[in-house]
Amino acid sequence: NEVVAAYTTTVLDRIPDLFPGVRYVFEGEQEDQRQSMNELSIGFIGALLGMYLLIAIPLRSYFQPLIIMSVIPFGLVGAIWGHAIIGLNLSIMSMCGFVALAGVVVNDSLVMVDYVNRHRAEGMSMHDAAVRAGGARFRAILLTSLTTFVGIMPMIFETDMQARFLVPMAVALGFGILFATIITLFLVPGVYLILEDIQKLLKRLRRSTEVAATEV
Repeated sequence: NEVVAAYTTTVLDRIPDLFPGVRYVFEGEQEDQRQSMNELSIGFIGALLGMYLLIAIPLRSYFQPLIIMSVIPFGLVGAIWGHAIIGLNLSIMSMCGFVALAGVVVNDSLVMVDYVNRHRAEGMSMHDAAVRAGGARFRAILLTSLTTFVGIMPMIFETDMQARFLVPMAVALGFGILFATIITLFLVPGVYLILEDIQKLLKRLRRSTEVAATEV
């Protein structure tokens, strides 16, 4: 890819200036990679929408799925760091790992949000429920993520040439899950409280608007 990029900037980009009317296109493997990336991008967006709907329906909330899914970008950051630590370049299989990672890292967030919802329904204040969620679910979240990472480790350190093409996907899943776990314990309670404050602010603005309209 670096060779193609260098050749494109030094030679191919000059073709329209030197020979007006002449154009060039990439075919073969380059075209296949571009098509695969486009399909993965569409699939990733579709997966995010599907997860949002599946979470929003049982929770009966438009905002809480956003809390649960807020950890996905941080999982992708962990996956990229994992590639840097292992010394791998991003590939098509890495992108497949990113898509799979998005569906895995939300599990820990879902556990924490469910804890907060249940204790709020029992009468606990929103702040206390969010603060206690991390400590109460710390062991369950940590063990779930560690066992998943340990299960993926044999694939990460696989040396057989026939299985090497799966290593980038395993690295994306393993390191993405580890990093997202650490972030989840702090991010989810904070985002929960922020979104609740935003909802309260919107309700106050709506009430003030209705009062102003009534007075007029």
